[in-house]
Parts: sequence; structure tokens; C-alpha cells
Amino acid sequence: MRILGIESSCDETAVALYDGNLDSGKGSLLAERIASQIATHARFGGVVPEVASREHLQALPSLVDAVLDDAKSSWQDVDALAVTAGPGLMGALLVGTSYVRAAGLVNHIPVIPIHHMEGHLLAAGLNHELPDFPFITLLVSGGHTLLVRVDAVGEYQVIGETLDDAAGECFDKSARVLGLPYPGGPEISRWAVGGNAKRFKLPRPMLQHDHLNFSFSGLKTAVMYAIRDAGDVTDDIRRDMSACIESAVGDVLVKKSLRACKQEGVPRLLMAGGVAANHYLRTLLEEKSQQQGVSVTLPNPDYCTDNAAMIAFSAFKRLQYGLYHDDTWDAKPRWALTDLC
Repeated sequence: MRILGIESSCDETAVALYDGNLDSGKGSLLAERIASQIATHARFGGVVPEVASREHLQALPSLVDAVLDDAKSSWQDVDALAVTAGPGLMGALLVGTSYVRAAGLVNHIPVIPIHHMEGHLLAAGLNHELPDFPFITLLVSGGHTLLVRVDAVGEYQVIGETLDDAAGECFDKSARVLGLPYPGGPEISRWAVGGNAKRFKLPRPMLQHDHLNFSFSGLKTAVMYAIRDAGDVTDDIRRDMSACIESAVGDVLVKKSLRACKQEGVPRLLMAGGVAANHYLRTLLEEKSQQQGVSVTLPNPDYCTDNAAMIAFSAFKRLQYGLYHDDTWDAKPRWALTDLC
């Protein structure tokens, strides 16, 4: 079964063609293309929704043609269409969903709406075998930080979530204070190399509590005050503060994730989402998990950030497990992961 996936929830326009066998559950990615809008939004210091929508509108048709051409395929070879239906920016979502609905109608191809976070959650299956059920997933991206118990494809229980700023938002806002460009996560990771992670005393929010929720707004505020007190922001300060921020966020994410595994009695952990590409976080999680006897599955860094391969693959897994949506769905800028259960 060949599934054409489309992702347009934020600032990446992405298209991918996945070919899978529903009986064996095996498959492979035939082709993919991504058009990033980072350079466009960087001058604004963040994503501008209307600009994002217009960029998607301009890029999407040519990306679809390029992916089909790369895979030496045509519309007649596509068995299903998969599209990010939410959560995300409403205008951006509508570009993708409207295109897919029209393409499906014209070419008589069924359309499968996909939850963006489920796409991230299952993305590791593109490169590895997914862990045995149940497993715990740390979903950590620009606007989301969640701990999810996964009992099967489509069976999700959120056991921890951010109460204010997500980890990715903390990176972006802290980077702005340091005078670093958008997006902040990769910039802080780059500047943290060789930095002194003990120079500034930053809090580890909510780490002292037994619950599994997150809060990163206090960390962001602590960074702001520390930089104010430091005076001129030199490269040394940028380097050391970046290392301190990365260490603080990493400590919280890893310790909360391993606490979730212990509380749920599940020794299998998966990390997904854009922040999961952070090298320090990946290394720390693997090290601490091994010490506690927890096995860790990490997606390829290329499939941590927004992409269409994960959307097509999620549709394949939903079809494999017999999970379907009726035709009354629509784009949802807000869509709880547990609504899929």
C-alpha cells in the first residue's frame, strides 16, 4: 500500500511517499521532500501564522509533484492520502487538509487525517522496531512536552504534561534573551558545546514533586534575571548559559521520564519530537536509562523535527491496526492526543 503523507501544521511544508505491506507490517520510505520556512520566520523571531500559510500554499503542489517524480510514481499508484489534521496553526492546517481533500476527490483516493503528535510518537518506527507495548513516550517539541503511556497504536494515556511553557518554548525564549536567532533550540545546543554548565545556578522546575507534570516558565525567567545581572552578554556568557540551560532542561526531562517508567512499572521508553534531536539530551537519556535498567528507543534525528514521513507511516500503522476515521473530520488547531482513544 502506497500512502502519500502531507505535513503543514507549522513552518515546514513536507511531503513523503511510504510503501508498506499491511500483512507483514513492514514497509519503506520511497521519497520525501521538505521545504523549511526557518529563514523566512527568523527575521520575526518566531513563526508568523499568515506568512506560514502563504508559504505552504506556494510550496505544496510542487513538492507533491517532486516526490511522485522521485519515486517514479503517479497519482494512480497512490492508495491513500494522509494529512496532518491537527494540532497546529489553523491556516497552515487548512492548506494541507484542503489540498488533500481535493486531490482525494479528483483521484478517487481515500484520505486519512493524522494527529501531529501521534506522528511524532510513531516516527521511531521508520528506523527501528517500536518497543513492545506498553511503553512510555516523552513527546517533547516546540509547543508540547508530554509523557504518554502507550498501550497500543491509538491507545494513549497522558500521564504528564507541561503546565505553561514547553521545553521547546523555553529554549526559544531563552535564546532570544541571549541574542541568538530563531529557532532557539539548535542555537543553544550549538553554543553549549564547551560551555561551563555550572557557571549559572538555574532551577530544575517541579523536579522535587512526585507528579509527572512539567513547568519551564520559571527556568526561562531565571535565565532572564541571570543575564540581566551578568551585564554585557559576551560570547563566553552565551556559551556558559547555553550549557546551563541545556543541562537544566535535560535533567528535568530525563528524571521525569524515568520516574514515569518506575511509577507505571514499564521499563521501555521512547523519546520523540523536535527537541529529541538534541544531542546532549539523547546522550543523557541513554546513559541514565541504562543505569536504571530501562531500554530506550530514539528516532533518527531527521525524523524528530516535523516531516511527512511520520504522517504517512502513522496512517500505515492505523490501517494496520484497523483504526479509521469517518468522513466528518476537519482541521483542528487544538486536538488532545487522548481523543484518538
